[in-house]
Amino acid sequence: MSSRRRVTVTLVAAIAAGVWAVATPGRAQVSRPPLVLEPLGVKGEAIFPAFEGWGPDKTGENLLILLGYYNRNKSQELVIPVGPDNRIEPDGPDYGQPTYFYPGRQHGIFAIKVPKDFGNKRLTWTLTANGQTSTVSFWLNPPYWIDFFHHSANGNQPPIVRVARNGTTMSGPPVGIAQTLSGTVGKPIPLSLWTSDAPTLKEGAEAELRARTANTKPNPASVAIVGDQVIGGAATGAGANSKQPPDVTVNWRKHRGPGDVTFAQSQIPLVTKGDAKVVLEAATTATFHAPGEYVLRAQINDDSGDGGGGEQCCWTTVHVRVNVK
Repeated sequence: MSSRRRVTVTLVAAIAAGVWAVATPGRAQVSRPPLVLEPLGVKGEAIFPAFEGWGPDKTGENLLILLGYYNRNKSQELVIPVGPDNRIEPDGPDYGQPTYFYPGRQHGIFAIKVPKDFGNKRLTWTLTANGQTSTVSFWLNPPYWIDFFHHSANGNQPPIVRVARNGTTMSGPPVGIAQTLSGTVGKPIPLSLWTSDAPTLKEGAEAELRARTANTKPNPASVAIVGDQVIGGAATGAGANSKQPPDVTVNWRKHRGPGDVTFAQSQIPLVTKGDAKVVLEAATTATFHAPGEYVLRAQINDDSGDGGGGEQCCWTTVHVRVNVK
């Protein structure tokens, strides 16, 4: 759970967060933050790749470099396949970056795992959108170190997430593919995540929650499990019709894939009432309009919001692969 403090972030800080690259037609330029008062365009604008920061993974055995982007188009969603216009180098071009770009700022949408002895090596992400090329270089730059799993100032931690009722728990940046599903064009495919807000969980609580969840009967609706009680919620997510602000929000997005994806509910608000022992299922469906391999992204925010309110902690992101025939 996040502490309830609210931080007022100036426009300058909000825009300058991360390392940015500016785009101009035809060639990459030296990195600089976007101009504060530079207006967004409806379409035809550049997309800025963003280096969010880096830090140890949950095991401490590897490091994660977290990246996002800023699509400066108000309404234009762009498809940029991995290749000359969407590449990470050296040894790329494919490092798991998105090929589908939503408008606005998208925080921490993928992570690159590197060894602890990565040293001073650098990677560069190049994006060309609407004829404008932008690049950002990133490395283990000390000022951008992040603890993805604990906010030292307020004790906040990212939500705990499972893709199956009694599955492995995940939190923090995405590492690989969390689940692989299959389906057919035009037929809704169920998507379900089980989540709790983690900060007050004590040692051993994850195993206790997994055991408690496994002992309940499957329920197609979203449910809250407290002790031995199962409390029913709306099928679209407990809290969807509640006047109480959500403690956790699950946001589904397309990350990669050859066709359009329609979510029955792309944003699912959940109300835990501040109780970390409450486990909620966020259930929706995705309908795919063309065959092929897709990757979906689920971003699970606590009440600190997108990008942790600009502090890069704490939220959880998972990637789900879907093979569609």
